Order: sequence, then C-alpha cells, then structure tokens
Amino acid sequence: MSAGISTESAVAAGTLYVVATPIGNLGDLSARAREVLSGVQLIAAEDTRHTRQMLQAFGIDTALTSLHEHNEMHKSETLITRLLAGEAIALVSDAGTPLISDPGFDLVAAARARGVSIAVVPGPCAAIAALSIAGLPTDRFAFEGFLPAKNAARVSRLRALASEQRTMIFYEAPHRLPEVLRDMAAELGSERSASVSRELTKRFETTYTGTLAQLSEIAEQNADMSRGEIVIVVSGNPDEASTAQSLNADQLLRALLDELSPSQAAKIAAKLSGEKRGDLYARAMQLSGGKRE
Repeated sequence: MSAGISTESAVAAGTLYVVATPIGNLGDLSARAREVLSGVQLIAAEDTRHTRQMLQAFGIDTALTSLHEHNEMHKSETLITRLLAGEAIALVSDAGTPLISDPGFDLVAAARARGVSIAVVPGPCAAIAALSIAGLPTDRFAFEGFLPAKNAARVSRLRALASEQRTMIFYEAPHRLPEVLRDMAAELGSERSASVSRELTKRFETTYTGTLAQLSEIAEQNADMSRGEIVIVVSGNPDEASTAQSLNADQLLRALLDELSPSQAAKIAAKLSGEKRGDLYARAMQLSGGKRE
C-alpha cells in the first residue's frame, strides 16, 4: 500500500487516539506516540501501574485512568462524555496495539456510534512481528488470539481450524506452551510447519521454527522456550487449499447432465476432475434419477 505522508502532529480536541505501545523495547515507542501521549488530557490504560512506568521513562506526566475487561462497559460512557466535551483521550494497552487480544473494543465501538472522532497511532503488534519473521506465507493470514485454556475446548477449537488454508497466528501463556503444541500437532498435523516466538523485541528474543512435532518436542525438553510472552504461527492446510481449487464433481455433473447423458457427463467430468469415470457414472445416475440412456 502507498499513501501520502502527513506531518501534521497537533493533538485534536475531542478525539480518541488508539495508541500502540512497545511490546518489550521502549525504543519502539514512536515520536508521534510520545507527542500524543503528552498532549492528550487523559490516557485510558489497561494497567495504570504498568503504563505509568513507561510514561515516566519518557518524562510524560499525563493523567491516567484504568480501562480493562472488568470495567470497560461502564467506564466507556464516562470517557465518551469527556470526549464529547472536547477532551482528547488516548487509549493504550499494556503492550502492543489496543483491541488486539486486549481491551478497547467497547470504547471504540461506542465512540464510533456516538460520532466521536477516532485516530490511530500505529506501532508495535506482537502478532504481525511474529508473522514477519516466521518464514511462512504472509499473503493471507488469520489472527486467532488465545486458544481456550481448558483442554477439551482447546482441542475442539483446533479441530475446527484444521481445514483453515490461511497462516494462523496464536497468542499463548508460557506455562501452557508444551500442551498446546502437543494438541496442535495432534489436531492440525504433526508435519505442519510452524514457528514459536518468545520475548519479541526484548533481550532474550528467540524464534524456533520447524514442524509442530519438532516444536512440541523442543518445548518438552527446553524450559527456556516457555519463558516470556509467546506467539505461535502455523501454516495453513495445503490439502484443503488443493481441494478448494479442484472442481466439485457433483456441481460439474449437474451442469453436464442438463445437456448430456449420464455416461457422457461422467466421461467429461472424469477428464476435468481427475476422479474415476465409473464412480462418476454411478453418481450421475443418482443425480439423474436413475434414468437409463
């Protein structure tokens, strides 16, 4: 994508700024993010203690208020009232881009519904950072966030994702990594290519690559793999991609039977789909109501 570059930097009154913050390295906080965080009247933070430490590192003393999963529903209305009164407010999460497996959706959705101006200050995102270095296809991908913590629910979710053709991105708690990788190998396929990134942008940043079976084995043997924040990237299902590209035999037969006899339809369908002519003839007879030629 390409676009013109704007150098406009003033904080606008009555605007909600969605601001991405570092996922580990403070050097990744952009100059624009620092300017916005300094210029707004209030910062809504997932954890005010965590955000205050970051702000202090940059000499920013803007007022803070908490906005997390437990208070967002009722806190959003208060913040919107202040925005409509002309205050500028920044929304931040503990790390990375707000709303991406973090609080903020209720506030942004409510602000949008009330006509509040919303601006984004883009920056770090662990999911995109991990994808960019995984060595897996990036043209199409699906962000799945955290899998269910309970085993049965997690296995059920993975089974539902087994046919997904796009590269998949997951967040995971360190202490669950070995069992999650075991489940992924069992439900998605042990030979599926994947990567596990930990502590992205931090001192001990490490990315492990291999098949799910290989990564599962490493996780069982190497305790360091389960230290810090975890992002798992898994390749899509290549078999499903091939199936999706192949012709649907039934659809093909139905179209051919409008003009041809079952044997002729089966002959042509076999050439186009690669399936056995005898199987297709039997199916063509069913679709045609058993009419003889």
